[in-house]
Amino acid sequence: MKEFNLRKVVAIAIGLAVVSALSATLNAQGVKSVEAVYAKSDFVPGDEIFFEDNLDNETMGEFPSQWDLLRGNAEVASIDGKKAIFLEAPDTKIVPLMKNMKSYLPDVFTFEMDFWTTNKEGYNTAYYVNFYDSNGNRVMSFQLECISEVQLRWYYLASGDDREGKLETDIKRTNSWHHLSISFNKRAFKAYINGSRVTNVPNMDTPVRFEIEREGWDDHIVYVSNVRIAKGAVPLYDRMMNDGKFITYGITFDVGKSTIKPQSMGEINRIVTLMKENPNVRFSVEGHTDNTGSAGTNQTLSEARSRAVVDKLVEYGISRDRLKAAGKGQTLPIANNGTDEGRAKNRRVEFIKL
Repeated sequence: MKEFNLRKVVAIAIGLAVVSALSATLNAQGVKSVEAVYAKSDFVPGDEIFFEDNLDNETMGEFPSQWDLLRGNAEVASIDGKKAIFLEAPDTKIVPLMKNMKSYLPDVFTFEMDFWTTNKEGYNTAYYVNFYDSNGNRVMSFQLECISEVQLRWYYLASGDDREGKLETDIKRTNSWHHLSISFNKRAFKAYINGSRVTNVPNMDTPVRFEIEREGWDDHIVYVSNVRIAKGAVPLYDRMMNDGKFITYGITFDVGKSTIKPQSMGEINRIVTLMKENPNVRFSVEGHTDNTGSAGTNQTLSEARSRAVVDKLVEYGISRDRLKAAGKGQTLPIANNGTDEGRAKNRRVEFIKL
């Protein structure tokens, strides 16, 4: 703990260059670099969810009801105890069902999905998420190729020019789920795997729609789940000052648990920064659930989750006397629990100014 505090003092005094060098030394000694984690974990999902599909109400073996098929074949299946869309045939393409199928992405948005990797002998996995502009041009093809490990390639347009990039990650091919997050802000495209940034494209042409594609080889196993699209976020300080509170969907948990997922660190960092910059601000941290399951279970879960958030903020330097944990269960919905999007909006953490 003394080493961590010393490093923070050094960071303030002599800047980021020394922090980087000292972080390497501390990491070699087994001390986690919080700043390094934050630097790569800045994803924050949009505030207004306008598409979500966790497949809870889908029938096994049927085509998923919130999607359309452009090519190939897909159906609802289960893998590792989780419902997913199985892109069964080579070159399969699916798109979300929207009111305007040709244009639905705003100029600031976030996209998320879970994807499966396999270590089954003789099989591989490849996912393409393709984005198109209003003229039908593909402005970004973000490709996850899971062979021995997850390798990334991206091909995109910037002012009409073809550009590309690639990265080999340290994510090994296993029988497991991973999380892809993408943010787009007017011209900047960022992508994250399991909460850590892997792609930062500062300038690309603006997309208005997307598709998910299975690559064309016969030996591929491709499953996707938990697709969510949302409009971009309003700064926390502005929301706090205007409404006396803010709602966040960026803090997420393991299903049925109070364990905070790694991809939540971008939002945790924003809240830590907000509270450090406004030292007189105090919050009631309130956990909310949808109405899936019993009211008693949801109440207990929301209480545990709100305490977990408070504990995480305290861990990163916020005084506990500035925070109060409160679980609200399913008692205060803000949207219709009869739809996937509504349930997604009801699963939230609220910060109420005290």
